[in-house]
Amino acid sequence: MQTNPTHTSLVALGDSFTEGMSDLLPDGSYRGWADVLAGRMAARTPGFRYANLAVRGKLIGQIVNEQVGRAVAMRPDVITLVGGLNDTLRPKCDMGRVRGLLTEAVERLAPSCEQLVLMRSPGRQGPVLERFRPRMEELFACIDDLAERHGALVVDLYGAPSLSDPRLWGVDRLHLTAEGHRRVAEAVWQTLGYEAGDTEWRTPLPPSARPDWLARRNEDIRFARQHLLPWIGRRLTGRSSGDGRTGAHFSAELDKAFWVTPADHTNPGPVTDWRRMEP
Repeated sequence: MQTNPTHTSLVALGDSFTEGMSDLLPDGSYRGWADVLAGRMAARTPGFRYANLAVRGKLIGQIVNEQVGRAVAMRPDVITLVGGLNDTLRPKCDMGRVRGLLTEAVERLAPSCEQLVLMRSPGRQGPVLERFRPRMEELFACIDDLAERHGALVVDLYGAPSLSDPRLWGVDRLHLTAEGHRRVAEAVWQTLGYEAGDTEWRTPLPPSARPDWLARRNEDIRFARQHLLPWIGRRLTGRSSGDGRTGAHFSAELDKAFWVTPADHTNPGPVTDWRRMEP
């Protein structure tokens, strides 16, 4: 790993975790950790290019089929890949198939960039984490092994106490808040070798008063109505929240991914305001 490296391009692959849910901007778009990271990298490097190809709901097979080849063709300095966790949450999950597809992705991506970054995804405290922990840890063991064999970096978010705190997760209990995404961006930033901006990103949040019983039950009811029941409905009908969607920096009309870059690298601003680079 370099110290204070200079990277000129970043491509982010994955599902909703990398797309940026649930950090919603006023214009209705999402700003996730990858966008935050890209902004910090762009502030150091004139002409920096970025593409986020991640799409919510995608399984590892879909990431391999729809995103990996496009990332390989772009030949970026850095590629981030986070995938497979949606598979582990399915009732019928073939972990052997998941490991095989993840291996294929890494074997194709690692030679096409200067640095491949993988992650051990964070888990929110609660019954869902406990139920699926064995599968998640099997996935993470595969990630560790692939990183060692292919020279990839691993960002350990699963082992960070701060990111298991429910207060850093959105109302859907599946995606991080803006503060959670900021901490993930900091974690990747440091793993890439940049000087730390926040050495305490792993540190748990200060204790706070727990909501009373009635407030917690009202929150549970709201969560079930707005998020859990629709999620169950999609699973029963074979639908996905990502159906019909493409990555933020992919043109369905041209069937091609594209780069974006800030007009002013000294003040990049939100990635949603960056200009598209033509081929």
